[in-house]
Amino acid sequence: RWMKEQLYQASFGIDGQALRPTAPLRVDDPLRGQRLNQSLFSSLTPEWPTPEGIFQALNERYHFDLDACATADNAKCARFFSKAQDALVQDWTGTVWCNPPYGREIGRWLKKAYDAAQRGARVVCLVPARTDTAWWHDLCMQGDIFFIRGRLTFGKAQNSAPFPSAVVVLSLIHI
Repeated sequence: RWMKEQLYQASFGIDGQALRPTAPLRVDDPLRGQRLNQSLFSSLTPEWPTPEGIFQALNERYHFDLDACATADNAKCARFFSKAQDALVQDWTGTVWCNPPYGREIGRWLKKAYDAAQRGARVVCLVPARTDTAWWHDLCMQGDIFFIRGRLTFGKAQNSAPFPSAVVVLSLIHI
């Protein structure tokens, strides 16, 4: 039987001079007078549109000819793969831009990027800097990693992302 993960927020109270933990509250249980930002705890959407400034700076250096994960509205290259085309079953060649979905399937995208690099492509990925994950250690650590200072603002969001980001360059040629 599968057990669904439950996220809890610690709650503390003052007991005399001591700060003592009280009963934990599940994240979806509202605190009195407060609402927790659920996106801090889970992926409400796996799609985070590429910030234009980040892409332009990287494109000046790498000259991308394929956007591996795009829609017709947000494609960064004339040649791109949409969700309907399923980039994970396509051949990635040349210099590839990949801002993959940030959900649970991100490991599959990075494996595809790694495999394409092993066949001669240069794949530049914008990913959340989740250095505690298997996909980070198994795949990102095989490339050149550039951490981005601060938090990025994706798409038309009013606030920055709740996670740090990194650029991972997978290629047979390391910088």
